[in-house]
Amino acid sequence: MTRQDAKERIEKLKREINHHRYLYHVLDRQEISDAALDSLKHELYKLEQQFPEFITPDSPTQRVGGKPLDEFKKVRHKTPMLSIEDIFSLDEFNDWQDRNQKIVPSAKFDYYAEIKMDGLAVSLIYRGGFFVLGSTRGDGVIGEDATQNLKTIDAIPLNLREPTEAEVKNFLKKYGEGIDKNKFESKIKNLKGEIEIRGEVFMTKRVFDELNREQERKGEPKFANPRNAAAGSVRQLDSKITASRKLDFFGYALMTDFGQSTHEQAHKILKLLGVKTNPLNGRCRAPAEVEKYHEEIYKKRPKLPYWTDGVVLVVNDNKTFDRLGVVGKTPRGIVAYKFPAEQATTIVREVKWQVGRTGAITPVAIMDPVLIGGTTVQHATLHNLDEIRRLGLKIGDTVILEKAGDVITKGVKILPH
Repeated sequence: MTRQDAKERIEKLKREINHHRYLYHVLDRQEISDAALDSLKHELYKLEQQFPEFITPDSPTQRVGGKPLDEFKKVRHKTPMLSIEDIFSLDEFNDWQDRNQKIVPSAKFDYYAEIKMDGLAVSLIYRGGFFVLGSTRGDGVIGEDATQNLKTIDAIPLNLREPTEAEVKNFLKKYGEGIDKNKFESKIKNLKGEIEIRGEVFMTKRVFDELNREQERKGEPKFANPRNAAAGSVRQLDSKITASRKLDFFGYALMTDFGQSTHEQAHKILKLLGVKTNPLNGRCRAPAEVEKYHEEIYKKRPKLPYWTDGVVLVVNDNKTFDRLGVVGKTPRGIVAYKFPAEQATTIVREVKWQVGRTGAITPVAIMDPVLIGGTTVQHATLHNLDEIRRLGLKIGDTVILEKAGDVITKGVKILPH
């Protein structure tokens, strides 16, 4: 094979592999088998080894770096990665909307609702369409350069795709209301300059379970939850370890101006660019739709392939969002509408002893009422005197209660201080 033949074949293979990555991660479709895709990647790898002068940073073979890092460099975010206020009920949602309505009386509020992923927030910088810098949220102002590790995540594109004319026309027809059409068409067809995308790195339940089984086999400590596992995986100095953790990614914010006027448009543009977004996200035009969306996701939650603890509601209109401003480190135009807590703290006020049908005596803690998993709880069984002694429980102690499924379990931990 001549150098020119190799160069052309390498470019074709890269295009084909990127096409199937887009189908799989963004459109949730698969045209060829995993084995066939692996074969294409293997051919590309062998050709690049034979002709290393044609290896480029955006090649699918360059996702895993070579030498481990000595340390993580610091990165200052151009726009701070701010935190989100939590709300826990429809009443709190209405209070939030009322406060915003007073700040912008003329606004007609509608929302873009997103699944609140239990993962690690990251920023991705593309220049000329190529992924050049990835960083963690850190303290919101300064994060850590995790580019080498984020490249290992197949759901994160190494280069942004240029949509077809038909895709651009379809987008404008469906979502183009209020968009700066000239700016959008100019930017989407010419990905020059810097483009910043933000999103969440996460670990699926299946991968998390596999990882903990592997930890157990090695005699090493298990991870407490998928969020800790994802965060720990991104913060590895050796990108080969990160690659082995099979992390995933959803984009949720487009920080660059493509002429978009709504948050919904930003999500649809991300998808056009080849960035994976959560297909369960959607627009809610009224409070009743917000509550319906929240309830539907809560019901689906046990069967979802990832962990989530609520939904994020973003004021959809960008101008209204900006006019609402920021309080401290929290934008007024966004909240996390959390699902009913599975754990909560309360105070033990008394212990009563109940005699069952068999004559067994069971101690029951009487506590200050607390809401757990949508249920108000005031009583919890302590099982027996040995359990009370094991816990070291005393009247007046603050305890953590946990709900497992539909059953309230005993106090899982005492906070003695």
